[in-house]
Amino acid sequence: MKWTMIATYAALASVVALIAMPSVHAQSSGDAVAAITKLENDGVKADLAADSSWAQKVLADDWMGCDSEGNWYTKPEMMKTISDTKNNKFSSEKLTDLKVRVYGNTAVATYKDTYEGLVRGQHRARSVASTDVWVKIGSDWKVVSSHGTTTK
Repeated sequence: MKWTMIATYAALASVVALIAMPSVHAQSSGDAVAAITKLENDGVKADLAADSSWAQKVLADDWMGCDSEGNWYTKPEMMKTISDTKNNKFSSEKLTDLKVRVYGNTAVATYKDTYEGLVRGQHRARSVASTDVWVKIGSDWKVVSSHGTTTK
């Protein structure tokens, strides 16, 4: 009889734990969406301020990105580009249609980035459909991959 009661309580505890799990997942997903939304918007502020510290902090060491002209960059190449503020600076930038989808410790952010500025010494004004793939590494969200495509 004693083992039957223990088994019953164990089964009941398992059911309660399973019922609670979706709530915990939803809360952590909401937190992740808020965190990544803030990070994406902080990136715009950093671009406008010509501040490379945001990219240094959030780009994973093995980050790869492809810009809207089809050029691939590693993190060191991107840091060098960002640091060249004479040839790379934004006069305006705005993100719209930002959507963040979370899959455990991975998230995908999609958005439209409309900007004007100097890129590699040439004036540019365009809108780009962008995707950033984020991974939670330790307690920090890091971008591991980015891609942009010019829109019409």
